[in-house]
Amino acid sequence: MDLSDAQWRKSTRSGASGGNCVEVADNLPGVVGVRDSKDPTGPALTFDPAAWRAFVARVSERP
Repeated sequence: MDLSDAQWRKSTRSGASGGNCVEVADNLPGVVGVRDSKDPTGPALTFDPAAWRAFVARVSERP
């Protein structure tokens, strides 16, 4: 999958000091990309937008 037009953004839970950060690209039609911010040229996972929304909703329920 071509993610060259992806506009990556860091998680709002990422600290300013770096560390374990996740970046998400949700500007592409029909797909949400997820990657490790420490390895931007490395592999990225892709999800169906509905599956990504379900995942975010589920993890948002946790304290």
